[in-house]
Amino acid sequence: MKQVLFALRSALSEGKDAAICTIIEDHGSAPRGSGAKMAVFEEGSTVGTVGGGALEYHCAALAAKTLAKRRSAVETFHLTPDAAADIGMICGGDVMVHIGFIPAGEAAASLFEKAAEMADVPEETWLVTGVEGENTPIGIYTKWERLLGTGPEAAVVAHLFGSRPKRNGAYYAEPLSRGERVFVFGGGHVSQQLAETLARVDFSVFVYEDREAFAQRTLFPAAKDVILAPYGAVLSRIAPGERDSIVILTRGHQGDYEVLRQVLRTKACYIGVIGSRRKAAAANEQLRREGFSEADIGRIHSPIGLSIGAETPAEIAVSIAAELILERAKRTGGKHI
Repeated sequence: MKQVLFALRSALSEGKDAAICTIIEDHGSAPRGSGAKMAVFEEGSTVGTVGGGALEYHCAALAAKTLAKRRSAVETFHLTPDAAADIGMICGGDVMVHIGFIPAGEAAASLFEKAAEMADVPEETWLVTGVEGENTPIGIYTKWERLLGTGPEAAVVAHLFGSRPKRNGAYYAEPLSRGERVFVFGGGHVSQQLAETLARVDFSVFVYEDREAFAQRTLFPAAKDVILAPYGAVLSRIAPGERDSIVILTRGHQGDYEVLRQVLRTKACYIGVIGSRRKAAAANEQLRREGFSEADIGRIHSPIGLSIGAETPAEIAVSIAAELILERAKRTGGKHI
């Protein structure tokens, strides 16, 4: 989403109108679900996607009309063959798309810049859009107040605030920040690849390493922070919460276990450790001797990542990122295959 928000900011600040195509409802099988977003600009260029193919073509055409008429609109697309008004796609579902007209100006540009910035803060925030009528009021909200933009007071739309996009009547709310972070322990080659991969799919990445040479910001340009500290002092430096994930990739078994025995005492929603099944079994036995329960041990994902035959650091990073995406989708009710 951030790419779309920054693109909108740039165009609007340059005096160019824009249109935002957002899937606000989806039913059945569809290429993208609620919250998918595409910006369309006056010269016909686009940023983001609502699913590609015929759906995206028709949305772009409607966005061009919206820009010409300076009026927002809503359209339902049927993705089932032979359905009334189908558009030639065979996914088997249907989607409702809001095409919002956004007039150029500094006020709108500032709002989208702020929205992109809020995607990286730990506090939960939402973007609320009015989806009925010819105008498109948009505001940025916390649980308690509207921070910026137009729209009702927070109390009016607070029932829409959750971990996934939601529409009720005239308003559509989507989370800007879920407050989710990933703490990556270890600064080696896999971690360097993983930080970049996770940042591209909207995780906030923090790297924790005990060697100065591997705790350099230059190695992790996409990370929010790089922490240089001993592995024995994890809980004195960070406080993982129930929306946070832990990825343990230190340089050896001893470092991995030292981190693992500490983070199991937190409420982190995901804990993964690199290594073989044999290594995992040995670590589990040691945890039992230290008094950890079977429920504690059951929280551990080890070997870490989805089984895709990964071998190189870049491939391993993809497998780990895929598992984190899957776990996020399970938690938030998003689509996953």
